[in-house]
Amino acid sequence: MNSTSAPLGVVPGGDIRIGTGRSRKFVGAEHGADISYFSVENRPGEGPGLHWHPYSETWVVLEGTAQITVGDDTFVAEAGDTATGPAFVPHCFTNVGDGVLRIICIHASATIIQTFLSED
Repeated sequence: MNSTSAPLGVVPGGDIRIGTGRSRKFVGAEHGADISYFSVENRPGEGPGLHWHPYSETWVVLEGTAQITVGDDTFVAEAGDTATGPAFVPHCFTNVGDGVLRIICIHASATIIQTFLSED
């Protein structure tokens, strides 16, 4: 055990899976880490609604094509690209490709705090 009493070592993907899909949610505080992340697999047209965090977020596109909106700016990121968004700025992403989008959404926080701008 480390100083935060969280277990060290490998976190099996099945332990952090969201529902029955392939996406995962890692909350760092539960594992002695200072960051959290979502590992997302979206089909074309899918993505989270507009939301914000009280910390920055970094996206790493592993496969596919994402349209990312950060504040008033919208851009396209493809496999191998990394993008960032500052704290408190509304943002979202959508799979605009023809295949699966695999993206890691890194939260600069040991816990995930997100406020959606609508219920959609």
